Amino acid sequence: MESFETLTVENATAALERGLAAIKDGQTVFDLGCIQSADSSAVAVLLAWQRAARKNGTTLAFTNMPVSLKGLTSLYGVDDFLVDSPADLHHH
Repeated sequence: MESFETLTVENATAALERGLAAIKDGQTVFDLGCIQSADSSAVAVLLAWQRAARKNGTTLAFTNMPVSLKGLTSLYGVDDFLVDSPADLHHH
């Protein structure tokens, strides 16, 4: 899946669709390191991706989640649902 520098309301639908297609194709790790700007739409997209993956019997791992996006997930109380991959846990 192509990376996004921003994940905001302006491109959330496109990001959602690309991510869902990637999940359908078997992708289970999403590298979020390219995201420089995110808003609450990003949290909604990540949650939708995670729900789709769980519906398919798997769980997604999000790597290199920017601090600003981690802050949003914490603010909305969904940070436990959007867990970083084990490779990133040493950053906590």
